[in-house]
Amino acid sequence: MAGHSQFKNIMHRKGRQDKARSKLFSKLAREITTAAKLGLPDPTMNARLRAAIIAARAENMPKDGIERAIKKSQGSDAESYDEIRYEGYGPGGVAVIVEVLTDNRNRTAGDVRATFTKAGGNLAETGAVSFMFDRVGVVEYDAAKASADAMFEAAIEAGAEDVASNEGGHEIYTTTDSLRDVAKALEAKFGEPRKAALVWKPKNTVAVDDEQGEKLLGLLETLNEHDDVQNVYANFEMSDAALARMSA
Repeated sequence: MAGHSQFKNIMHRKGRQDKARSKLFSKLAREITTAAKLGLPDPTMNARLRAAIIAARAENMPKDGIERAIKKSQGSDAESYDEIRYEGYGPGGVAVIVEVLTDNRNRTAGDVRATFTKAGGNLAETGAVSFMFDRVGVVEYDAAKASADAMFEAAIEAGAEDVASNEGGHEIYTTTDSLRDVAKALEAKFGEPRKAALVWKPKNTVAVDDEQGEKLLGLLETLNEHDDVQNVYANFEMSDAALARMSA
């Protein structure tokens, strides 16, 4: 779990420091529009849309931007995006999963492949690394919302599978099928979470040294900054000192 959490925290900090907020809002809007188009435009009846809206609120996306993205999904001229998962290996043999929403498969595939190659990694076939991860639901809360014991008790009672708590917050893990029910039960007790989504959770992590780590973080950051990339997951582990130095 360390690699997943560390990477998430690094990208979370970078995201909040990112001056190009419009790019972030564009990605969030793309997910909202896609979720609303594939299901109902009502977040109470559409778990994916609900998760997308929570993610947008966590990044302080304006309310009118969220509403505009939902409305856009119902128009006849709404863009259609293909959902694609790319899998590959980064420096140090780290497994990487890249989720995209794209209106041009060839462009995105070429860009993702080139990014892996430039970093000393390689793109692989679909399924090549996903077996090293579990597809699970996660609900996240800030640490101040509850003590570790209180959150654990509430989460297990709600039907969660596992809970990881530290100074960065609480991560409640669920099966893919129970995410909606667990999130709803916890929200009734602790308020809206900062995240509720399906993710790829590494089964094991790969330790990387400073040199590999620097190249790997460069790869992950470049992927994350691509307009079509929605999520990036990797099964690496680095020392806290190296992470702090590289993410400063």
